[in-house]
Amino acid sequence: MQAQIKLFRIFGIQIGLHYSWLLIAVLVVLSLAGQFAATNPQWGPIVIWGLAILTALLFFAAIVVHELSHATIAKLRGLPVKSITLFALGGVAQIEREASDAKTEFWMGIVGPITSAIIGAVCLAGAFAFGWDPSGRHQSPAASMLGWLGVINVALAVFNMIPGFPLDGGRVLRAIIWWITGNASQATRIAARVGQGIAFLFIIVGLFRFFNGAGFAGLWLAFIGWFLLDAARSSYVQQEMAELLRGVRVGDVMTKECPTIKGDLNLQTFVDDYLLRSGQRCFLVEEDGNNIGLVTAHQVKDVDRDKWPHMTVGEAMLRLSKLHAVKPGTSVSDALETMSREDVNQLPVISNNHLAGIVSRGHILRLLQTRAELQS
Repeated sequence: MQAQIKLFRIFGIQIGLHYSWLLIAVLVVLSLAGQFAATNPQWGPIVIWGLAILTALLFFAAIVVHELSHATIAKLRGLPVKSITLFALGGVAQIEREASDAKTEFWMGIVGPITSAIIGAVCLAGAFAFGWDPSGRHQSPAASMLGWLGVINVALAVFNMIPGFPLDGGRVLRAIIWWITGNASQATRIAARVGQGIAFLFIIVGLFRFFNGAGFAGLWLAFIGWFLLDAARSSYVQQEMAELLRGVRVGDVMTKECPTIKGDLNLQTFVDDYLLRSGQRCFLVEEDGNNIGLVTAHQVKDVDRDKWPHMTVGEAMLRLSKLHAVKPGTSVSDALETMSREDVNQLPVISNNHLAGIVSRGHILRLLQTRAELQS
């Protein structure tokens, strides 16, 4: 889940928005405005809409705090956290490595619901202090806002503790199974299957409610189920992929013979005479007998076609000095994580301060396909 809109950084963690968040933000504001107008029409449109927008912003701030709690535990356990992204169904912290033990997984999973429950309890306490009535009628704007935030955060905590992977409750379940069996892979498979079962239940109940008059609420439940099903399947596939790559090193899959081209070659000639004729997607760029960079079809595609005749390969390439190099003994899984973090498809492989080869997503994909075919 990548952020299309980057907002700010907290403790070095980039906070951003996925485009789908805009839709849910509008729906939340409209829903709150309708609720406030129905229960307290005496407030007037300015107060109603202003309170709806403020309540929605505080709700999303609470989601960020929820995700920051996950990120904090991850950082304390030595796991790097790149970003937090808000999207249609909440938020996700991009933790770049999986937990190495069941204890870390347990606390990373459970801290989020605990945080939401605490936020909810504090908001409800404040709401009752302002004279909150659960019916929502004839009370102050502060009481209505805090009451809604309290209920929704408690509900968020309860929902996240559903034992369906990759929800927080599913991660807690995975940690418990991991601790009992001592097998992280088996724990992930079981938690993912439970997650798929719960997702199917959500879809069935949601569709049943929709066809029995629940309308949008039923469709929303089915949509949540579909999302959870897709996420559980992705988690299962990711675990299977990790199993297929276990024990494989970069040196086993890297290309040792990478074609080289001159840096002063223009992009049009490079495309016509090299990319299109050879089908090779990655080339080393040479200057004065030294390899200085990588140029791929991806870099060329990012340049406007009308600039190809006037721009050189050296201007479009990625410099080796700026790429995160890996060693032949680096695990392929770690290399994939690096590619994802750096948003690149190839990495130079350095051995004894010399370029030993290139490893790419394509190499790893072919290895996965071969191993999957032979083990099926």
